[in-house]
Amino acid sequence: MHPNQHFRKETDKHNIAFAKERAFGTLAINAATGPLLSHIPFVLSENGKNVELHLIRSNPILKLLSEPLNAVISVLGGDAYVSPDWYGVDDQVPTWNYVAVHIRGRVSLLPQDEIHEVLNRLSQSMEQRLLPKTPWTSDKMDEEIYQKMLRQIVPVKMDVGEINGTWKLSQNKPDAVRLAAADAVETSNLGSETNWVSDLMREAGE
Repeated sequence: MHPNQHFRKETDKHNIAFAKERAFGTLAINAATGPLLSHIPFVLSENGKNVELHLIRSNPILKLLSEPLNAVISVLGGDAYVSPDWYGVDDQVPTWNYVAVHIRGRVSLLPQDEIHEVLNRLSQSMEQRLLPKTPWTSDKMDEEIYQKMLRQIVPVKMDVGEINGTWKLSQNKPDAVRLAAADAVETSNLGSETNWVSDLMREAGE
C-alpha cells in the first residue's frame, strides 16, 4: 500500500465494494523458499469478513495449509502512467496512478465436501452479471465428468482481518492540474483501463 495518506482515504465500504466487483486477485502466502502467488477468482462476503475461493489440487500453496496461515489477496484496478508535462506546471516528476485493494487475513482449507457449494456461489456471482443470458449452472454438465473435475480442486476460505485500499489519482494536486493530467491520461493508453482511471481522477478532488 502506498504510504501517502492522500491516497488512502477511501472507506472500508468503498474498498469492499471495489473488491467484490473485481472478484479476481492475486493470493500471496510466504513459504520457506519465498512468496507463493496464485491468481484467483473469489467471492467476498457483503460485510467483507470472509472470502471463498478454490485452488487446483496441484497448487503448491495447498501443501502449506495443514494449518491456517496469514495471507493477502491483492486486487488491482486500472493503472496509468502520468507524464509531468501533462500537469501544466513546473517541477513535477513522472508517476503512475492506480487503484489497488489488499485483503489480509487467515487462509485455511474448507472440507472437501463443500467444493460443490463453493463453486456454485462463485459461478453464480459471475453469471448474474451477464443477464439476460441464462446463467450457467453445474446441472448442465454430465454428472460423472463434473464429479471428476470437482476432485481436482480444493475449497479454501479466508477469515479477513483487514482491508486496505490505495486510490492514487493525483488527489495531492490542485484541481486544475489534476484535471489537465486526467485529460491526457484518457488518450494516452499507457497503462490498463486508462479511461476508467481518468474518470476517477476527475472525481478525486479533495
